[in-house]
Amino acid sequence: MKKVLLSLILSVCLMMPVAHGADIRDFLKAVPVPSVAGSSQDSNTIASGLKEALSVGTTNAVGLLSKKDGYFGNEAVKILLPENIRKVGDVLRMAGYQKEVDAFIFSMNRAAEKAVPKAANIFAGAIKEMSFDDAKKILSGGDTAATNFFKEKTSSKLSAAFKPEISQSMNEVGVTKAYKDMLGRYTSLIPFGKVESLDLDTYVTNKSLDGLFYQLGREEANIRTNPAARTTDLLKKVFRK
Repeated sequence: MKKVLLSLILSVCLMMPVAHGADIRDFLKAVPVPSVAGSSQDSNTIASGLKEALSVGTTNAVGLLSKKDGYFGNEAVKILLPENIRKVGDVLRMAGYQKEVDAFIFSMNRAAEKAVPKAANIFAGAIKEMSFDDAKKILSGGDTAATNFFKEKTSSKLSAAFKPEISQSMNEVGVTKAYKDMLGRYTSLIPFGKVESLDLDTYVTNKSLDGLFYQLGREEANIRTNPAARTTDLLKKVFRK
């Protein structure tokens, strides 16, 4: 039972992202450790395992997405043209304006990469608020049960935190300008062509979160099923069959 609980706690935490090492260290000092019947060594192991799992998981998830080309270079999470302007992109490409279309796509992905570290504190809060019933549901779930839990509990908070950052980042990396340049080219080619309105902030925010949860799911499944992903002695110990 103790081993099962250890594995559960670690699995839940393994895919949480973090922006800076100092931030997570401060948070870890305040994380309540669940009580477990047994020796003090049991509690110490749980506490150490929790901290190490957080460190490994956050490095894997956010480290991958927040680096240069974390989104843009990953076909699984890369943010593409919104569906309602794909026709615009197709027309521009055929007219020789591939560069303008690429610049728009590139800038959206850069904005997402800059926003991802905002998720750290929100996931940390979800861990602190997780109930024993939540833990049991995650234990009985599949390889991405913890990811699904975080998606349910944190999506609205993440969206609220990401959107202002996305908006600021899009201005900094030139998303709005690239979008206007692209539409300007399109209307010069097709003066009466209709283009549906688009809320860029919302679109890029939603796609950023889709990519984040996708990566969290991969990290969780990897730790649960792949012994090679348990990169420290402590993780190997608590996940040992």
